[in-house]
Amino acid sequence: MSETANSDLLEQIAAELPDHLDVTNARYEGPNLVVYTETPRAFAKDGDIIGSLARTFQKRITIRPAPGTQSSPDEARATIRKIVPDEAEIRDLEFYPTVGEVVIEAEKPGLVIGPRGSTLREITQEVGWTPEVIRTPPVESSTVSNVRNFLRHERGERREFLERVGERIHGSPAKEVEWVRVTTLGCCREVGRASFLLATPNTKILIDCGDKPGAEGEVPYLHAPEAMPLTDIDAVVLTHAHLDHSALLPLLFKYGYDGPVFTTEPTRDLMGLLQLDYLDVAAKEGRAPPYESEQVRETIKHTIPIDYGDTTDIAPDVKLTMHNAGHILGSAVCHFHVGSGFHNVVFSGDIHYEPTRLFNGAVNNFPRAESMVMESTYGRRNDYQTDTAESEARVRTLIRETHEAGGKVVIPAFAVGRSQELMLVLEEAMREGEIPTMPVYLDGMIREATAIHTAYPEYLRDGLRDRILHEDENPFLMEEFSQVDGGHEMREEIASGDPCVILSTSGMVTGGPIMSWLELLGPESDNTLLFVGYQAEGTLGRRIQGGRREISLDDRRGHASRLTLECRIESVSGFSGHADREGLEKFVEEMNPRPERILCVHGDESATDQLSSGLYQKYNVRTYRPRNLETFRLS
Repeated sequence: MSETANSDLLEQIAAELPDHLDVTNARYEGPNLVVYTETPRAFAKDGDIIGSLARTFQKRITIRPAPGTQSSPDEARATIRKIVPDEAEIRDLEFYPTVGEVVIEAEKPGLVIGPRGSTLREITQEVGWTPEVIRTPPVESSTVSNVRNFLRHERGERREFLERVGERIHGSPAKEVEWVRVTTLGCCREVGRASFLLATPNTKILIDCGDKPGAEGEVPYLHAPEAMPLTDIDAVVLTHAHLDHSALLPLLFKYGYDGPVFTTEPTRDLMGLLQLDYLDVAAKEGRAPPYESEQVRETIKHTIPIDYGDTTDIAPDVKLTMHNAGHILGSAVCHFHVGSGFHNVVFSGDIHYEPTRLFNGAVNNFPRAESMVMESTYGRRNDYQTDTAESEARVRTLIRETHEAGGKVVIPAFAVGRSQELMLVLEEAMREGEIPTMPVYLDGMIREATAIHTAYPEYLRDGLRDRILHEDENPFLMEEFSQVDGGHEMREEIASGDPCVILSTSGMVTGGPIMSWLELLGPESDNTLLFVGYQAEGTLGRRIQGGRREISLDDRRGHASRLTLECRIESVSGFSGHADREGLEKFVEEMNPRPERILCVHGDESATDQLSSGLYQKYNVRTYRPRNLETFRLS
């Protein structure tokens, strides 16, 4: 920020403050306004002043003490522990003198915050440090721990990065906003490689950058003239962490992108987990990875988390609000407010409109929404999923029948979302005696993904959130759940043992541990292979689901072999994280306001065609089913 701009900002802030409060410096860090003061204790006493500043400047405000105005870390540590109730169970205190902040990790952060932030204000009044509170995950997560530690280590570099971003975001637009365009870089008339470019005369924003399951080499069209050079992209927005939306984000940093990635906090953590596994799977299968783990770390370092419902400046002429999409942990419906009321665009991402065991249903209520880019995964006329209660009953029946036959149930499942939904179903069924008590083995990243869910209970349904926060009620801690951590030898032991349920990645049978389970359990007729999630065109899961019984598998020495599946093969549709045709129509019907224009994407040819036609006929809105590499002028 220039000296003149900084001076003007200081004067504006000072004009809003009473005389007993001073400001020594002020700067934007990303979308937030950071105010430095030599009177942090006085700021803390006045509980309304920060809210008043936030309303005036329409920004989230952080107050930081000027150097030398706070207690020593040792004194502050003792005082904080005296102020915060023991029931909060503080696990760690870390002090960062360069920014005057103390990070407080506690099992019950609400007790550290206090009613309307009263305890936080008391901490600042007593010690002068600005407290930041994080929750200790109820289930230990190496991913959450690693991400937090990495970001703490990179705090200095991140501060410099956020200042650069803040200067860019809060600069004046060079041109008047006279148009808004969307260019489709993938995910049109197909499922996978989601990527879209939202552009104004001043700004280019990339929404998602994923791969295409079962189609190696089919990547987003990042070389399109509208997207190049990648260094000119101003911001990236990630709707959720599934690899068909996030897998290739690190590729941007490999080729020079150095800007922000806006997403929710749990999406950031899940994204890192899935991207590193993506590299690991590629290496195991002998494929050249498209990027290195260093680019994954760069992606995380450049991520700016946004809470649901917070409207955030992400460019001089664009504001972003993220809302719950009901699809997976942290998934978001993204509302873009372009210009000073010029145009509003909603990107649905992947949505589930009805509530599930894990999440509330997708949000579809906005101040304004002239255009929408909408998923169409289950957009065909007959894409109606089984009622959830019926689906769960069918799963219980299949497990009981397989158990009685002495077999094992193998469920290919996405590590994020469907696995946790199934874990809740199995926990309840065993607790209530609806299925026999038996081991449930989690293979792949499922256990770690579940731990990340418990780290962010505020993103889950209320009842589930409460259970997770009480250790003796946490359904994910049922003793029958156990991780497969002994490789192929442990899988062979399980395969030769007693009846059980196995949840295994990958959910579309495109690689990973599920291939070992097909080899070990597929030839036996007593076993059941149960599909509960979407199987994309071109994947082995789709071919098996469609009737293929002769499949090819690579053994651990890289030699291909033929395998005949003799096991029972079943599909239950009610567990998808996507809305079915009825849910998609209902999302549009009840959307407030209903958009004037809808682009139907993220579905195959027939799904996008039939949903587009159906929405036009039912609701008289202009609908399109774009191809990849088309550009639409929205206004």
